[in-house]
Amino acid sequence: MRAEVAQWRGAGQSIALVPTMGALHAGHISLVGAGLASADRVVVSIFVNPTQFAPHEDLARYPRDEAGDVAKLAGAGAHLVWAPAVSEIYPDGFATRIVPEGAALPLEGAFRPHHFGGVATVVCKLLLSAMPDIALFGEKDYQQLAVIRQMVRDLALPVAIHGVPTVREDDGLALSSRNAYLSENDRYIAPMLHKALSEVARGRDPREAADALLVAGFTKVDYLEVRDAETLAPFDPAAGRPGRVLGAAWLGSTRLIDNVGF
Repeated sequence: MRAEVAQWRGAGQSIALVPTMGALHAGHISLVGAGLASADRVVVSIFVNPTQFAPHEDLARYPRDEAGDVAKLAGAGAHLVWAPAVSEIYPDGFATRIVPEGAALPLEGAFRPHHFGGVATVVCKLLLSAMPDIALFGEKDYQQLAVIRQMVRDLALPVAIHGVPTVREDDGLALSSRNAYLSENDRYIAPMLHKALSEVARGRDPREAADALLVAGFTKVDYLEVRDAETLAPFDPAAGRPGRVLGAAWLGSTRLIDNVGF
């Protein structure tokens, strides 16, 4: 991968990186399209990162389809697919990790305290391996995007981080690899999360919206909160800054996350 990228650089071409965990859907393909619009060459990484999963989470059953993913990426115009082994990213004796704070601490950070350390460490390694000019991430994982922007800024990494709008089904459900876990009935209920977040963005009380999700059939709401769109600190209406409504809720054993800006 580095040798190929070096040849492109030698020819004066710019590089975009799209980091993924595979099980690709139209949301990922939109990242490739944004990369093609922003750079001469697009590299897509496929790596299911074990360090961002807690022992009780779904690493073992996380959907994988490398052959199908490669075919989709070829059709989308990606120039190179990089699918490193775990042993390549985390070789024997690996002992250095990034511990993000700031945007990593609330929301997902409170419910999954291990998570963003694993994300930041692997994304840093991916960026340093590919050395792209641009890296693209979906806004569906909005807190992840904020954490990565913070890391790149704090560590002065020479790459521009681009957020790409969430791709949704016609009924508003954000595309996600984990949607494959939903039962037929859960799939019918799932779009209510986006509806609730949108109502809060228009002024509804977040607690009322969370209660409405439980009435609709969600089994648990981890959080539904209004935050500063950049720092993810509690939102201050008097500050005149953009806000973001973020939520995470359970349908049976499936955990959905989503967000809406305002």
